[in-house]
Amino acid sequence: MNPEDTLPSIEDSLQPLETPNILVPMLEEQEINHLEGRKQALEAEIRYLENKKQEQITQTQEFISQMLKESLSELESRKQRLELSIEQLEKRREKIKEEMRTNFAGVSQDLAIRVQGFKDYLVGSLQDLAAAAEQLELNKAPAAIPILNEPKAAASPAEFSTSRFTQSSFTEQSKQIKRLLEQYRTRPDYYGPPWQLRRTFEPIHAERVQKWFFNQGGRGSIRAMGSRLQNILVASAIISVLNSIYGEQARALILVTYPERLGEWRRGLQDCLGVSRSDFGPEKGIVLFEAAEALIQKAERLVDEQQVPIVILDETEEQVNVGLLQFPLWLAFASDPQQSSSGYSY
Repeated sequence: MNPEDTLPSIEDSLQPLETPNILVPMLEEQEINHLEGRKQALEAEIRYLENKKQEQITQTQEFISQMLKESLSELESRKQRLELSIEQLEKRREKIKEEMRTNFAGVSQDLAIRVQGFKDYLVGSLQDLAAAAEQLELNKAPAAIPILNEPKAAASPAEFSTSRFTQSSFTEQSKQIKRLLEQYRTRPDYYGPPWQLRRTFEPIHAERVQKWFFNQGGRGSIRAMGSRLQNILVASAIISVLNSIYGEQARALILVTYPERLGEWRRGLQDCLGVSRSDFGPEKGIVLFEAAEALIQKAERLVDEQQVPIVILDETEEQVNVGLLQFPLWLAFASDPQQSSSGYSY
């Protein structure tokens, strides 16, 4: 035998080994199983993410719903508070309107008059000094001051007959007074002629004026209105009525012992009656006094000249000179609500 026939040739030994066909299906099956496992894992992850997303959406919706409820509740609460505040403000507005309506010039005018009062007093001081000098010159012999605890002799009936206002006498004058007061109350004329009342006149003011005219016959004290401005309004109505009856014969003599309040009376009368500064003075329709003695001397002169003096005392006059009570027409404002018409100290 030839050895070359039994030994494989070198070329045969160099041929590549072939993979058995059975390994191929095994590898493919493992790969498929691996992919299937990944697929299942991905599907499970997707389901988890979808569930988590749905849960988050539900939580978000619940949070938004809760937040909306709280916001609506807060808005409703704020709405109720605002409605309550609006109601309170409306009540306050009505109260302020009522106060401004009863206080004829309102708070702003009250403050303006107070600020301007002393200034006006300083400007008018020369005129007041001139009036005092004139009175001193005309009364060189010092007049006896009435004894405060002994009333002066009453004037004759004829002297008072032109200035008594009772419902049982002087029917025409009573009708005229009532007509004027009704006009002031129901048909106020804010741009009327001078000496006619130009401010809102309420029933409470008319009640004071009617009481003074018809119950007290134009002589006595009435309860103060609570502020000097409203007292001036009442006094202005009386001056206006008497000016309509007596014309230029009616002369208002006002006693205010506190200098800073003279300006308040001057401004208030100008505002209520539409008069000017030229209407104030010793020979004019309105005269302001700081001393009762000077007022008494002026009123006596007016009576001698057949004029009609209207004596008006400010609320602060607690001690009233009895000499003032001799005149046909006098009005005093009583600050004490319990004080009667004759309850002043003499």
